[in-house]
Amino acid sequence: MSVYVGLMSGTSLDGISAAAVRFTRDDAGRLRYELLAFITTTYTVQQRDRLRAALTSGSAREYCRLGFDLGQWLADAAIAVLAEAGVARREVRAIGSHGQTIWHEAPHSTWQIGEAAVIAERTGLDVVSDFRVRDVAAAGQGAPLVPVADALLFSGDDWRALQNIGGIGNVTVVPPGGAIEGVRAFDTGPGVAVIDAVTRTLIPELSYDVDGALAARGTPLEAVLGELLAHPYFAAEPPKSTGRELFDAAYVRRLIDRCREVDPGASNEDIIATATALTARSIADAYERFMPEPVSEVLVSGGGAKNPTLVAMIGRAIDPVPVRAFAERFFDGEAKEAVAFALLAYLHLNRMPGNVPRATGARGQRVLGTLTPA
Repeated sequence: MSVYVGLMSGTSLDGISAAAVRFTRDDAGRLRYELLAFITTTYTVQQRDRLRAALTSGSAREYCRLGFDLGQWLADAAIAVLAEAGVARREVRAIGSHGQTIWHEAPHSTWQIGEAAVIAERTGLDVVSDFRVRDVAAAGQGAPLVPVADALLFSGDDWRALQNIGGIGNVTVVPPGGAIEGVRAFDTGPGVAVIDAVTRTLIPELSYDVDGALAARGTPLEAVLGELLAHPYFAAEPPKSTGRELFDAAYVRRLIDRCREVDPGASNEDIIATATALTARSIADAYERFMPEPVSEVLVSGGGAKNPTLVAMIGRAIDPVPVRAFAERFFDGEAKEAVAFALLAYLHLNRMPGNVPRATGARGQRVLGTLTPA
């Protein structure tokens, strides 16, 4: 009956998601959850700038300082969500912290920062962290890691696709009843990272396209979309993962420049619409190429699920399969990844595997994470 806290800082660099979750087993031994509280803490401009700079450059001193500072920010989020839930710390078994990915070059290496020891000292609680490393060490992609939660917690009576749209997009295909051996998952490509970066570059006073309003007023440049979707990543067979290492500032600059080369009269709205369509079409393309299962619905979560223009584009691209908000079946989709990392902490402490080898390509199932005692 213990409570677990899940902490997530994603590639979109919006802030920290924190969830307090109670896990139990029913009479049949199936895992059940109760989401007690969920909060998001938005990064300040200075915090976001430091994290963004670390993705491209930095000294050993800055990486070291940032790792400790992020540990403090993560600890603050954990304390805040426990206060929101009204849960005493003695009721908490552990915190599962994803940290912030700085570099991900699977299957060779992966690096997340956010010092677990700082979180443990600040909260007085056990912390499980570094979840991706063991899967990569076992020749896996180290991503996506949410599929175990999709299977154990969010399956249905029919085949279901759970599409997360954070900075990067990833999908989990879950069979009826959530049997692990039938689960597949992979990164579809960009989520909102490219859309947000294009928006910031063109309109510096905006950090993202609020409600997809700019994209809704634009027209995607089909010629540019065709060129972008010809990138080898989209045709590569799963298991596969990606990140800002591919969809970086240089990629964004090339996208903008190419739009203006193809159509010198292209408006900012047209270019943002092109970036938005890239995410939608890459998702639809991935489904067509790599999803033979008879999926009855797609549930979208993550920051991109709050962009109605993007969601509408996805819906048109995969029609007649219905696209629904994750919240229609479960809870606020923004909480989903934080809940998943609370589950990964639970699995670690119960010596149960947290990866899905069909999703990551690892040599087999592994217990994920490293424990830092309180």
